[in-house]
Amino acid sequence: MNALSVSYHRIVAMLSSMFAESAMLLFVRFSLAGIFWRSGRTKVEDGSWLSVSDTAKFLFKEEYSNVPLPPELASYLATYAEHLFPALLVIGLLTRVSALALLGMTMVIQIFVYPEAWWSVHMIWVALALVLIVRGGGKFSADAILTRSK
Repeated sequence: MNALSVSYHRIVAMLSSMFAESAMLLFVRFSLAGIFWRSGRTKVEDGSWLSVSDTAKFLFKEEYSNVPLPPELASYLATYAEHLFPALLVIGLLTRVSALALLGMTMVIQIFVYPEAWWSVHMIWVALALVLIVRGGGKFSADAILTRSK
């Protein structure tokens, strides 16, 4: 092997390491969590943690009216889910379940709310969620700590 080939293989080995994968999964967890957390924060009353705003309830009655749930229920479920699952992703607890829940939310948004947003936004959210569903939270997660202790 020539020097270029050896260098290439060393770089590939480094990028394929457990550390590199876990760092990437941490970044993916924070990225997906950030998207939904910020959305969840727009649905609560200013100065509160989880009081669903009248604006959010109005949006679910009017703009998001195609969602096949009663608007009041949908506003609460979406707000709570957009806080719970991102928080779990950040600490890496129940990573696959949380990513699956956010994938489900993404598909509801795609199908019933903004069907034109697949190529511009939702495809990226789906890709992030699928990475976490397939690979899990990585070594820098509560999931890894809890499974190591068994």
